[in-house]
Amino acid sequence: MATLSLSLVHPQALPLWRQGLRQRRLHGSFSCQSRHAHAAGRVQASYRGLEPLYDDGYGTVNDLGHYYKAIGELVEHDGGPPRWLCPVDAGEPAVEDAPVMLYLPGIDGMGMGLCMHHKALGTIFELRCMHIPLRDRTPFEELVTMVEDVVRAEHSASPTKPIYILGNSFGGCIALAVAARNPGTDLVLVLVNPATSFERSRIKTLLSVFSPLSDRVCIAAAALLNYNTHNEVNMALSIMKSGRHPLEALSRLTSNMSSSLKHSKMLDKLPKDTLKWKIKLIKQAASYANSHIESVTAEVLLLASCADRLLPSKSEANRLQKKLPKCRVFFFEKHGHSLLLEHGVHVSSIIKCSSLYRHSRRYHRVRDYIPPSATDMKEADKISRGTMLKTCPAMYSTMEDGAVVRGLAGLPEEGPVLLVGNHMLMGTEIIPLGAELMRRRKVVVRGVAHPLLFPRKARTRSQGHDLFDFLNLWGGVPMTYRCMYELLAAGEFVLLYPGGYREALHCKGEEHRLFWPDQAEFVRMAAQFDATIVPFGVVGEDDLVNLLWTYDDIRSVPFGGKLLRAYSNHLKLRDTQEVIFPGAVPKIPGRFYYRFGKPIPTRGRQDVLTDRRAATELYFDVKSEVEEIIAYLLEKREEDRYRSILPRLLYRAVRGSKTEVPAFNP
Repeated sequence: MATLSLSLVHPQALPLWRQGLRQRRLHGSFSCQSRHAHAAGRVQASYRGLEPLYDDGYGTVNDLGHYYKAIGELVEHDGGPPRWLCPVDAGEPAVEDAPVMLYLPGIDGMGMGLCMHHKALGTIFELRCMHIPLRDRTPFEELVTMVEDVVRAEHSASPTKPIYILGNSFGGCIALAVAARNPGTDLVLVLVNPATSFERSRIKTLLSVFSPLSDRVCIAAAALLNYNTHNEVNMALSIMKSGRHPLEALSRLTSNMSSSLKHSKMLDKLPKDTLKWKIKLIKQAASYANSHIESVTAEVLLLASCADRLLPSKSEANRLQKKLPKCRVFFFEKHGHSLLLEHGVHVSSIIKCSSLYRHSRRYHRVRDYIPPSATDMKEADKISRGTMLKTCPAMYSTMEDGAVVRGLAGLPEEGPVLLVGNHMLMGTEIIPLGAELMRRRKVVVRGVAHPLLFPRKARTRSQGHDLFDFLNLWGGVPMTYRCMYELLAAGEFVLLYPGGYREALHCKGEEHRLFWPDQAEFVRMAAQFDATIVPFGVVGEDDLVNLLWTYDDIRSVPFGGKLLRAYSNHLKLRDTQEVIFPGAVPKIPGRFYYRFGKPIPTRGRQDVLTDRRAATELYFDVKSEVEEIIAYLLEKREEDRYRSILPRLLYRAVRGSKTEVPAFNP
């Protein structure tokens, strides 16, 4: 069993501690590459020192026993004023120039509510957790000042870097107070079920009913109300689904329940006036935060539990979003008040999906990008599981000698690489492509897509990541020359579809047809950075659905043209193309076939940069190669005896669900 260790930092020692951490990082193993490093040779995307599929720690500390053990150790030897804990299990940030994150605890004040997220957040942040001893009676205003001192010191040391404050319940009120009093500081607030709704909460009513009884009875009753049995059962089921023995799941379930019972013994150590003081403190915090909320200008990510039985967190999230100008809400349908201690909550992934992780005043999709972690890969597998099962992608690549092989051995080992290919219907071939390259090669494919696919979502549900989240996690960027320039300069694998949305929303009879523009700009940009161009083709997706109507059908009806134009304007399309999402019905799915062509190096091709004719010739060479690959796949798939879904399902039923299904011989 993993253990949790803490390093204590007194508030007055923070500047010296921070200086020591910076010196260790300065002399560490981090490296930084210039955006123009391509001039000296090939570069490899470094993601600020973090590798794709890094271990974020989720799953290593996933039971309440760790939490209660840490709480017990703190209570046993506690005393003194409030201070900052630096979790040793969080380690030093693996990301270069990581921003600071301050964790502000709930009304318990222990500062250990983030224990399941220490490694994940400690990898990308300098993590510090506030600790308020049980016997401490520091007023609310002084707690706010304590946080302000750190915020101002960090802002003075790095004026252009954001400071993150993760406030849990009562800590959310402190975070809002600090933000209201420091509107000129670049703060990013992550609020978890903030206690601003205390006056309308069940816990207030409960405590008033039990007030004649002892503090221990009241606190025990609140803890029992907060216990989320549904989440514990879900965690046990998840363990069994992962292939582990059912007894392990049962053991984990009973261990968490027994740990919560052992926690009740800690109540004997509480001073008699603890509950009275805590209630007074939370009332002051909620009142101050609500009265100053109009002054908050910081970015806010609000995580709200819809099954919270202590606070009306769902309705409070709706209220706060109307009050806070830069607030985004992430709803958790079946989670309780102690959201950070429940199974299936990954705060670091949510921050990345929300495009809130940055190192300067504005989010930059290239410089601030953090690659997917092992947990992100598991979440992506959940999204693509249905598509992968139905389509069973077969991937081929071309070696330098022209031989076609099964797998991805023909792809270049390092970037910059420009993957150029064709869109299939609705573009859902992107998910298997990105997932397979990540799984097999640990390569992040940075897709270049229409800006429409990067909405600023104000509200999100917790049923899992959607396509927009997938694009953010996998480093997608809006289609601009500047983004492509910066990606290639950073040595990335860039995914480009010259046919764009017109190809993805094609009409009946236009399957496997290219709709590329005449401009050859992408080959010039590739040559500028000595990038390797890899043409590729995909077929099979049109076997998934039958088209009912497309924009051709809509245009032929009365007022259809006006409807198309209005819809295109609504989508903010930049050219005159009239598009609309097609109507379709599913059918028995076929199989996806991918083939990556022979890599085309541009190193030394100065003629592409200086001669328009040479650039055009290279452009049409790439286009013709994609057309030849499509024709090749359409012909060869007829030889695949596992093209139909039934033989594939039978094959995996016999040999295992993760077994690679054979395809045609190249």
